[in-house]
Amino acid sequence: MKLNRRQILASLGFGAALTATGLPTPVQSSPSAWPAPLRLGDRLIGVAPGTWVDPDTLQGDRGWQRLYQDWGLDLVIPKQSLGQWTYFSASDPDRAALLQQAWRDPGADGVVCIAGGWGAARSLEAGFDPGPTPRWCVGFSDNCALLLAQLAAGGRGGIHGWKDERVRQLLMGEAVGPLTGQPLRDGVAEGELVVTNLTVGTHLIGTPWMPSLDGTILVLEDVGEAPYRIDRMLTQWRTAGLLQNLAGIGLGHFRWIPEDVLPGDLSLADVLEDRLGDLGIPIVQGLPVGHGRPNKALPLGRRARLDAEAGTLSLLS
Repeated sequence: MKLNRRQILASLGFGAALTATGLPTPVQSSPSAWPAPLRLGDRLIGVAPGTWVDPDTLQGDRGWQRLYQDWGLDLVIPKQSLGQWTYFSASDPDRAALLQQAWRDPGADGVVCIAGGWGAARSLEAGFDPGPTPRWCVGFSDNCALLLAQLAAGGRGGIHGWKDERVRQLLMGEAVGPLTGQPLRDGVAEGELVVTNLTVGTHLIGTPWMPSLDGTILVLEDVGEAPYRIDRMLTQWRTAGLLQNLAGIGLGHFRWIPEDVLPGDLSLADVLEDRLGDLGIPIVQGLPVGHGRPNKALPLGRRARLDAEAGTLSLLS
C-alpha cells in the first residue's frame, strides 16, 4: 500500500512538540531575510540527520537539553531522533520526513543537530528540502550538508557551531566578537560567509546543495584528513572553478593521524601555500573553528570582514 506524505508523517508518531496535521505551506521570503532572534522560552527541535545519537551526549551538565535550558531555551528531542537503523538514527526516508516536519513546525523556531557522523546528505537525497524560509539550524561536521543546502535554497539562519556560547549569542541576536588567526595572504575583504567541513563540502560539488561561492568569504576546516588528502580535495575545488571568484578564505582547525603522513609528504603549510596562495585574495589561517577546541560559531550567509593584515574575521551589522 502506498502512503502519502501526511500518512507517513502520522505513522512516525511525532511528540507533542511536532504538529500532527501535516506540513504547513512555507512562507516564501527574501534570500536576505533572517529568522527573528530567539527569546527566553522559545522552542527548538533536536534532530539527528545522519548517524545515531550517542546517549552520552545527552547526559550530564553539558547534555543537549541541559545546555539549552541553561540558555533559557526549550530544546525538544523527539524519540524518533534517538533511534538506530544500522549506523543511522533511522532509515533515509524517515530521517528526511522527521527533518521536514521539524523544520516547518510552527510551534518551534528551528532545529539543532545533536549528532554528526555521516548521513545528512542522504537525508537530502531522500527528500528533505529546506527551502528559502528563514529557519535557525545549528550544526557542523556532517551537518554542513544541511547548512549548505539551506544557503543554496536562499534560506538564512544556519549556524556552524556546536556547544559554544557564541551559538546562544547568535540565536539571541547578540553581538559577537571577531575571531583571530594568523595571516597567510595579506589583504582585506568583505562578503557573505560560507562555512563548511572541507570533506563534506567536497562531496556536495555538482549537487543542487552547493551554494554559489562568488564574492563570499569561504571558511574551511577538517579532521582526520592527512595533508595529501587536503591537497586532493582543494585540487577538486580549484578544478571545479569554485575558488576563482572568492573574496577571501578563512582556515579553521585541521587535524589528522600522524601515521598518515609519510616521509617526503607535503606539510599542511606546503599544501595551503601551493593550492591557495596564488588566488590573489586575503587568507587567514588558524581560526578557532571546526573540529577542535575552541569551536567558535559562525553564521552562514552573514556579511563579514576578513582582515588578513590583523588576522581577524568579524561579522558586519
